[in-house]
Amino acid sequence: MSTFKISSPARIRQARLQILILFQTSDVLKEEIGWNMNTTYTLIKRCIKKGAIERSEPNFMCHAIIPKEEVQEAETTELINKVYDGSADKLFAALLGRKKLSPEEIAKLKQIVNDLE
Repeated sequence: MSTFKISSPARIRQARLQILILFQTSDVLKEEIGWNMNTTYTLIKRCIKKGAIERSEPNFMCHAIIPKEEVQEAETTELINKVYDGSADKLFAALLGRKKLSPEEIAKLKQIVNDLE
């Protein structure tokens, strides 16, 4: 499978991201986020045009061609830049301050930080 790049995954609107991440049947999309069939198809067509989704026949089968990790990375970078003034440590502190961590979670986070050094 070839992977196509769009100019910036961070530029995909939230609705398009929901299509990429949820990518389920229209019934699930309708139940979960209130989209009807036409809305779903319109967003899928926009994603196809931008190179984020590939469609094949039969049955309008679609799959994301931008890896989920790439979308997550772009969205995380955008979040850090917009909300935390480009400071990943501010995001990290905010996330850690929201809940009590178990000793296992603390150890895992320490390992992640150690692996970065």
